[in-house]
Amino acid sequence: MSLLVDSTGKPFADLPVGGRARADSGSGAPLAIPGSVAQPYGSAYPYEASRVDTPEMGNWYPVIRSPDSEINYWRDRMVARARDLARNDGWASGGITRILDNTVGAHLRLSSNPDWQYLRLFSKKFDAVWADEFRKAVEALWRVYSEDLGHWNDVSRQLTASQQMRLALRHKLIDGEDLIVNHWFPDRIGRGAAQYATAFLVVDPDRLSNPFQMVDTKYLRGGVEVDDDGVPIAYHIRKAHQNDTYNAPQSMEWERVVREDDDGWRRVIHDFERDRAGQNRGIGIFTPVLSHTKMLARYYGVELQAATVATIFGTYVTSPYDPAMIEAAMDSDGGEQEMGYYQELRADWAKERPAMLNGVRVPTLAPGEEIKQVAAAHPHSGFGEFAHEMLRSIAAALGVSAEQITQDWSKTNYSSARAALLESWKTLNRRSAEFKIGTATPMFATWLQEVMERGDLRSVLPNGAPEFIEASTAYARCGWLGVARGWVDPVKERQGAALGMDIGLSTLRDEAAEQGRDWEEVIAQRAIEIRTFKEHGIPLPDWTGGKDASDASDPPEEPQPQ
Repeated sequence: MSLLVDSTGKPFADLPVGGRARADSGSGAPLAIPGSVAQPYGSAYPYEASRVDTPEMGNWYPVIRSPDSEINYWRDRMVARARDLARNDGWASGGITRILDNTVGAHLRLSSNPDWQYLRLFSKKFDAVWADEFRKAVEALWRVYSEDLGHWNDVSRQLTASQQMRLALRHKLIDGEDLIVNHWFPDRIGRGAAQYATAFLVVDPDRLSNPFQMVDTKYLRGGVEVDDDGVPIAYHIRKAHQNDTYNAPQSMEWERVVREDDDGWRRVIHDFERDRAGQNRGIGIFTPVLSHTKMLARYYGVELQAATVATIFGTYVTSPYDPAMIEAAMDSDGGEQEMGYYQELRADWAKERPAMLNGVRVPTLAPGEEIKQVAAAHPHSGFGEFAHEMLRSIAAALGVSAEQITQDWSKTNYSSARAALLESWKTLNRRSAEFKIGTATPMFATWLQEVMERGDLRSVLPNGAPEFIEASTAYARCGWLGVARGWVDPVKERQGAALGMDIGLSTLRDEAAEQGRDWEEVIAQRAIEIRTFKEHGIPLPDWTGGKDASDASDPPEEPQPQ
């Protein structure tokens, strides 16, 4: 093993903990690499990032750990702090709300899009016409199930499917992950309005943990049971939250829930963003800026308190008696009489000789007294710029613009607003897509498996159609229509959308989906409006081309034989 030596060939002393080399006390020679010419101290480091002899790097020795070691042991503390911010800090709460409103919104609409080209390998009867019929049937069944007034889609019967998805995404943003356990309730069918046995339950990720808080093992990581290949095979979930005193016995009981049943039915949906390979638990979006966000919240509080104090003590009256004179008067003989005389003089001057101006009393002072004011020095002159800069850092971590968090667009013009929204839209769109892939589509696929196995779609399935378990990905392929992107300048951007469709760079389906609309519903509504215009003798609008458009709901006439 080679040793570090100085220019005389004498080896350095042993490296201390942290890796900083100590030169031999006798030589004091610079650090050198074995077999090389002596170099000035520090130049032996090939990268600046590896240096240990600078103030910035000298005490910086992070330890390399596996992702589970970095996250699982400290997860509860990080999550508790992130939740405290989301509860009590307006900027943090606003950032979460902006992300939710721009990804899930109030409602996610299913847009089924089965992969008929893959299914065509099983039967030639699978084509685009079949895919359209399948889509309409599945979307109608999902609407009734997911928006049921009795909320049979929810184990606790409180939320619609879209509300469950919004709650799950909120957990994913703050806690770093969402956890949904799928239940099977065949006894609910036929009772009330329940049509399916599938029901979803959004579970607090805190309940996912190792039984009895045991440390991680090779096959158990933060409540996630994995096999030799790292595949999650089961989840250990507390029956109650660990801090529920009213459920103390259940909080110390864990249920092992397998990821999938033997027939392939999904039991658990666990979705989180993976930052490193081998990661089994997630971290919230506030984690990188948690300390900055907390310090900014504290800074706001200090400035507010200082400004309040300055306002309370902003006005005072000076007296000819200073503290030393008052103390001397009280100590001397007749001090009480002297102070009493002065107080009587002040009362007589203020009460018996008030100054009036148009019926309004003007403050009057005794001889020698003077009213003075304290100029409030808070907030500091650079407070606004500093706070905005801090918010920019927080916004960068959240993936939105600072204007979206503060809702202050006073310093923004069209170009800058458009650029900021386009950049944040990329991150929001990516977050939305990952959530739909990791949570929304698995929920839909779990329900669709029951629908197909019950035979509710038998009328639209051709002979030779594979079972759901054989082609689940093809049957459950779908998109989700959520929040409209909106416009900064509706005229310019709508003109751009029309131009894109005219030259073939975009389609009505793309443009409608970007605004959270279903393109077929748009066309159907246009046909209804054209027919209504004609029935009432109203001239057709320019967007119809000014022509007498036929009723889109009527089928075309069959050609007559000659």
